[in-house]
Amino acid sequence: MKKEFNITGTCIKEEHYMVNISGKIKPIMELIEKGKYFIINKPRQYGKTTTFHEIWKCLEKANDYLPIKLSFEGIGDEIFEDPKIFCPKFMGFLAESITVKKRGLSGIFTKYLNEINSFDSLGKAITNALKEINKKVVLLIDEVDKSSNNQLFLSFLGMLRDKYLKQKEGADISFYSVVLAGVYDVKTLKLKLSTEEEAKYNSPWNIAAEFKIDMTFNPDEIETMLQDYINCTSAKLDKKIISERIYFYTSGYPFLVSKLCKVIEEDLGKRDWLVNDVDEAVKRLLKESNTNFDSIIQNIEKYNDLYKLVEKVILGNELIPFTISRPMINLGVVLGIFNQKNGFVTIHNKIYEEYLTQHIVVGLQERGFDNGISRNIISTSYIKPNGKLDLEKALLKFQEVIKEKYNKTDLLKSDEFLENDLRLLFFVFIKPIINGIGFSFKEVQTSEEKRMDVVIIFRDEKFVVELKIWRGQEYHKQGIGQLKEYMQKEGVKKGYMIIMDKNKNKQFTFGEENGIFMVYL
Repeated sequence: MKKEFNITGTCIKEEHYMVNISGKIKPIMELIEKGKYFIINKPRQYGKTTTFHEIWKCLEKANDYLPIKLSFEGIGDEIFEDPKIFCPKFMGFLAESITVKKRGLSGIFTKYLNEINSFDSLGKAITNALKEINKKVVLLIDEVDKSSNNQLFLSFLGMLRDKYLKQKEGADISFYSVVLAGVYDVKTLKLKLSTEEEAKYNSPWNIAAEFKIDMTFNPDEIETMLQDYINCTSAKLDKKIISERIYFYTSGYPFLVSKLCKVIEEDLGKRDWLVNDVDEAVKRLLKESNTNFDSIIQNIEKYNDLYKLVEKVILGNELIPFTISRPMINLGVVLGIFNQKNGFVTIHNKIYEEYLTQHIVVGLQERGFDNGISRNIISTSYIKPNGKLDLEKALLKFQEVIKEKYNKTDLLKSDEFLENDLRLLFFVFIKPIINGIGFSFKEVQTSEEKRMDVVIIFRDEKFVVELKIWRGQEYHKQGIGQLKEYMQKEGVKKGYMIIMDKNKNKQFTFGEENGIFMVYL
């Protein structure tokens, strides 16, 4: 059987090219061996199900463990309507989930089914069943946040918590270890509750050990999947350079890592990969709709405050401190949208940043924010005969439309425009020019000039554009030096500046200085 890159469900070693995740499984197994209860809460398509499968395989090999793995996905909403339905069903799930080679133990669970009609009776039945099993029973429940009645599920967790505490005191028998997996952890489940339900929330999982294991793939781990691909196909590729390029775009988000590889092999039809193939795969991915992208958009549209925060992070020039106790920052992390860099909130990865920027820019245009500056922008007008981007021409056009649409006096009325709206307008303007061929990423720089650098990648060229406010000649000289350093870091020889000058006498001029093309507004 020919292997493939998998982006749905469980990854199976014999069927799929896989990242070696032994470095993640080992510390998880250590938690289980210590008898810990914990939850692996990570965003959608983050490798939770595959991780569960690997944990289950490790436990199956150990004679002193009995792993029971089940999922709340696809079991329907009916069982969550009433404890009288849920409790006996859950006991039945325990019996059904025991593997064939240990099937003889399933009857120990089923014989108590007729006695179960509440959480109290379920707890007693679990105690009696586990007394008869001379093994450490580990309960693994995937997709724990799929239940429609979250309060019933929280009550179920409360029952497990009580049994855990009594077991520690020697007053009960319960599961040796319980591992839950889902997008929401128990604390953030309350975000899904109604107002009345939220009032009932009482932290039923405060016994849980903290889960600190990084589930993203670092470049070395991505290399192991590329090596698997090389071994199976005899392909020629520089796995180190390509893994670093994949990480550059994905920040190790498991779905995105596998998706890019899948696009390169299947959509681009490549066997021997080049670094440019990763760039092309990113462009193709950004043009498509998939369940992962759909989920991200649905979530920011669902929570208006989250949408505003995403917009601020992507298009504003303000650095937002990463404070996980803030509800919308926490929610953004839970959903895989946010990450933190140097103590500030960032979009998790460059692919999400570009995709969300496109979505937000279209929303701004629909609301008429751009004052029509993006109308009649013909992208081909800014493409040179050799197919490369003529960024100087594009920036001069941007200067022209700002001059046409916004009177100089109007621009000077509002510091908010200088600090924020100019940057939004630039994104609205540049997107239709580079869309489909290139993409852009924002980098806010911490300085008194409140600079924002935009990195544009168009075909095989990279451009660095700095947007800033004029704050005097001395700061301007410092800014040139800082941009030069950034250009060197990004490996480009020419830089670009858009400078908003509050001086009423300043004209809409342009020119080149120290290898930097400057446009004044």
